[in-house]
Amino acid sequence: MRVGVPRELKDDENRVAITPAGVTALAAQGHEVLVEAGAGLGSNLSDEAFAKAGARVVPELAEVWNADMVLKVKEPLPQEYPLLRRDQVLFTYLHLAASRELTEKLLERGVIALAYETVELEDGTLPLLLPMSEVAGCLAVQAGQRSLEKHCGGKGILMPGVSGVRRGRVTILGAGIAGQNACRVATGLGAEVTILDIDPQRLAYVRDVAQGHVTTLMSNRANVEESARRADLVIGAVLIAGAKAPSLVTREMLRQMEPGSAIVDIAVDQGGCVETTRPTTHHDPRYVEESVVHYAVANMPGAVPQTSTYALTNATLTYALQIAEQGVVQAARHNPALARGINCYQGALTYKAVAEAFDLPHTTLRI
Repeated sequence: MRVGVPRELKDDENRVAITPAGVTALAAQGHEVLVEAGAGLGSNLSDEAFAKAGARVVPELAEVWNADMVLKVKEPLPQEYPLLRRDQVLFTYLHLAASRELTEKLLERGVIALAYETVELEDGTLPLLLPMSEVAGCLAVQAGQRSLEKHCGGKGILMPGVSGVRRGRVTILGAGIAGQNACRVATGLGAEVTILDIDPQRLAYVRDVAQGHVTTLMSNRANVEESARRADLVIGAVLIAGAKAPSLVTREMLRQMEPGSAIVDIAVDQGGCVETTRPTTHHDPRYVEESVVHYAVANMPGAVPQTSTYALTNATLTYALQIAEQGVVQAARHNPALARGINCYQGALTYKAVAEAFDLPHTTLRI
């Protein structure tokens, strides 16, 4: 199979979809790997390293996209839409529930679109979302601490406090992978942490791991409102696989928070779990609304691209090899987790949560 790896075009996106080691693994099985020149520079991976690993480094974006399977990190942008073609396999983070335009374009072009974030194991684990959720959870606390600094519009509070002065209060919405990592980092900094979720088993796990140093609450409107009201920092880490994130924090709740408090919405890729969330970039990551500092960068792991690129390839390579070896149809038949990752197939919308988000026809995948 011919595999293309283009340079990411999204603002401030420095990750790349494969490492040289990943190229070697594909090349060793006889597959041709085309990497766009400069694709790895943001992750400190040189063209020479990719060439040495067995890739063909090409200068033209169109040539890279003229592949049987395209591996990316983020969703295609409008300037890439003309390069999409029927029966081409696109394997990347898509987050289609947040973009009707992209969904319709993939259907129009007949692409076989697999979303990293909807590849799902039998137990509900999302193995290709997990590594970036780990990164985003850790980064959320760093971004939140910076957002609380006075020059960023925050109230000027230090997360761990100092002798004789209270600690910062952090509320985390969602106890999945991102929420757990945010909880671990915030607790490690010495913050007073409250974490909410609808799953009591997740909350029990967090409580055990934190040895009782974290307050765990069932997620309901009353608990969300009260926890947000008293928090210095709210971290939104809510995920419904492949679907638009529920809006848990309303504008009215923000008005009850102290001026200069902060929100980091990790769920921004899926539309955000805060009513006032709108996507931002690494170059302009914050805005203030209702006197609360919002941080809503839609590709948070792009801030640490070297770590993120290696973590992503570690997770995706096995699946990419299966597709390259067997073709997407056979690979999906043999691996139900991969089949669940298919959002669009030859003009049909095959992921129910996306269809429901836009009231579009849903087609059950039959391969």
